Amino acid sequence: MTTPSPSTSDSALVLFSGGQDSATCLAFALSRFARVETIGFDYGQRHRVELEQRGKIREGLARISLLWAERLGEDHTITIEALGAISDTALTREAEIAFDASSLPNTFVPGRNILFLTFAAALAYRRGIGQLVGGMCETDYSGYPDCRDATIRATQTALSLGMDRPLEILTPLMWIDKAATWKLAEELGGEPLVRLIVEESHTCYLGERGTRFDWGHGCGECPACRLRAAGWEKYRAAREQ
Repeated sequence: MTTPSPSTSDSALVLFSGGQDSATCLAFALSRFARVETIGFDYGQRHRVELEQRGKIREGLARISLLWAERLGEDHTITIEALGAISDTALTREAEIAFDASSLPNTFVPGRNILFLTFAAALAYRRGIGQLVGGMCETDYSGYPDCRDATIRATQTALSLGMDRPLEILTPLMWIDKAATWKLAEELGGEPLVRLIVEESHTCYLGERGTRFDWGHGCGECPACRLRAAGWEKYRAAREQ
């Protein structure tokens, strides 16, 4: 049996879906840590095309910066079919996007981020990685309770206790809106990173990539597309002032 490596403060594991937020978080981690690995999850999501974009974004990031290329480590994809099987949501079923009685959109997949963080923490334990980086956000989001800072802090505490090893969960987007997320990407990697996110990242809940808008590919109508488009317009307007 292989003994897990002691965790280090110069390494990070990024929860990398292939979307705008996780691509920005990956650039954030590459700018700060000497070794950065990525993890993605296949849970039967309706917008599974996001998984196909992950490799393109990783390759693009390596082209943007030689330092990032040197720091970018292994990629891991975990299949969690059980999550899709027990989730009756618009992200895992062919259903119209709507709000339920609790005012949450039916795109909410209960327990998803908690489960993702648990799997990521287990992998980080084995890989000797001390930090997880995720794109959870409480400012521009759909009200998902597992994106809230209180949930992430509680999960960090539980995982650190349960594995008897300090683990830090970094959420660089927690308190910023989508416009500021575009701005952060620009600060991290300049116009090349912004262009990469526009062209290759995927956020649309319906998995549409046929139409290319100024802000990227998508249906243009789902909540994720509308949020991304509004953030883009605000970001571009601020640049022109």
